[in-house]
Amino acid sequence: MAGGASRVPISMLLQDKSSLPEDDEEPKKQSREDWRKAKELEEARKAGTAPAAVDEEGKDINPHIPQYISSAPWYYNTAGPTLKHQRPQDDRKKEVSGIDEWYRRGVDTTKVVTKFRKGACENCGAVTHKKRDCMERPRKVGAKFNGAKIAHDEFVQPKITSDYDGKRDRWAGYDPANHREIVEEYQKIEQAKRELRAQKLKENPDGGTDEEADEDDEDKYVDEVDMPGTKVDSKQRITVRNLRIREDTAKYLRNLDPNSAYYDPKTRSMRDNPNPNLNPEETDFAGENFVRYSGDIQKHAQAQLFAWEAHGKGVDVHVLAEPTKLELLQKEYEKKKDQFKDDVKNTVLDRYGGEEHLKVPPRALLLAQTEHYVEYNRFGKVVKGEDKPIIRSQYEEDVFTNNHTSVWGSFWKDGVWGYKCCESTIKNSYCVGDNGKTSGLARPPMDSEPIAGPSKIVTSDYQRELPPVVTQKPTKKDSDDKEDEESGSSSSSSSSSESSSDSEEERKKSKKSKKKRKKEKRRQKREEKKRQKQAEKSAKVKDKLQLALMAEEEHQRRAGELLKMDERKRPYNSMFEAKAPTEEQMEAYQMKRRRDEDPMLQFMDK
Repeated sequence: MAGGASRVPISMLLQDKSSLPEDDEEPKKQSREDWRKAKELEEARKAGTAPAAVDEEGKDINPHIPQYISSAPWYYNTAGPTLKHQRPQDDRKKEVSGIDEWYRRGVDTTKVVTKFRKGACENCGAVTHKKRDCMERPRKVGAKFNGAKIAHDEFVQPKITSDYDGKRDRWAGYDPANHREIVEEYQKIEQAKRELRAQKLKENPDGGTDEEADEDDEDKYVDEVDMPGTKVDSKQRITVRNLRIREDTAKYLRNLDPNSAYYDPKTRSMRDNPNPNLNPEETDFAGENFVRYSGDIQKHAQAQLFAWEAHGKGVDVHVLAEPTKLELLQKEYEKKKDQFKDDVKNTVLDRYGGEEHLKVPPRALLLAQTEHYVEYNRFGKVVKGEDKPIIRSQYEEDVFTNNHTSVWGSFWKDGVWGYKCCESTIKNSYCVGDNGKTSGLARPPMDSEPIAGPSKIVTSDYQRELPPVVTQKPTKKDSDDKEDEESGSSSSSSSSSESSSDSEEERKKSKKSKKKRKKEKRRQKREEKKRQKQAEKSAKVKDKLQLALMAEEEHQRRAGELLKMDERKRPYNSMFEAKAPTEEQMEAYQMKRRRDEDPMLQFMDK
């Protein structure tokens, strides 16, 4: 109730008590009649028949404001209706930045500084930051020492204080001058259209008026019209598509195998063929990809691409609006393109010749050779040039070697296993196809043939043998004799030099020569010790390698025997070793292992 009686604080009552008459000690209460009049006035104000209450600033007070909002606290000392206590207080107001104030971008280019200033950045010379805050690339010689290329100072940014709306202003700091670029771009496009239209009128004066040209432009957007099979609801803004007739068989019912073509229920699409074993032309549904890439779909896509390219080069043509014109233009373009290619080809042949080489079959068919490059390492592995094989499975049954089309063990004859493709009973032999069946070259090994034992060592050109080195340690007696000889030679040389000349220069020369000889002897001794250590090391390495080779041969022999044994009689963990191999054992394994891809393997076995 904005128009209700004001509440007088107790302090005001105590101050005004002295002014009251002696017989009237307390203020009079509001009578029933006054309360009724105030109530009627409030109802009239709400109904609009009476004018609204006015505050001390002359502003109208809404009569529908609740009383708990319109009534001011007792400590405001208000004499009439007011809403001042609901408005922002003067002591709590803070100054906010204007709508045009914002942070300044870039640097201040109005001032050009040529001399280093005290307190500026030692790297670039700007006075608005220090060296540790410099964002420029560190210079080899800073601006403090050479005073060259002093950077511009940054702007001193204002302290912006925003209110609630200012903090949420999405256009804060936007420069309206940037919109001029967009306007200028559209103006350039319109100017280019006018020039193109004027050029067409010059070429074809009787081509039609502007109204007919506008109608032609409208025909370009025929493909945007609602097509049959789609339902567009402007209220819900959705497009219902991919609808099928209820009597048709659903795509996911074509093949109930869960491993067949994938069906996406969200888009109701099945791109692959659900029945790949059947002929796609005989089935009712062969997948959406078959429909998409079969028939005249590719021709239509090529026509659409040709129309886009032609329109980009200035030819007025459209796929749906003018299909006949487009097809004629495309045929003429293909004809001229083929004719141009033939002309270029004929001109080159007429100038340089060589027409007979165009009729020769491919080189791979003539020589049965290719330029496929293959590089091997010293162990026979393919390093470069081999295509990555297709891994069919992790089992040995899918690995075919030496041109075989079947695996080892697919043929059985006279108690011997072999290859089914050529009936060869020799493992890792080269496949010769049906010729091996008729020639009878493949035979099982006889029991009388010798088997290579551990004493047989097969060496190849890449197995280098170290030369034998005979080492002998010098004894103590020999070293003492050498020292005596050296001392005797030195004493004889010194006596001869003293007897020949007593000059000071000759004595200095003799001292220098003695020092040189001593240094040379020390160097020779060090080299001799170094050679002896290397010889001992090489001898040890050779011995270890020979032992490793013999151990590897023994291991291969034992492995062959265990493989020939029955699996039920083979000992448990017979081919398992728990310790890591040494370098000599690895070298012996690389030297002794079988290399099926080596082309010289068949000659080495013999």
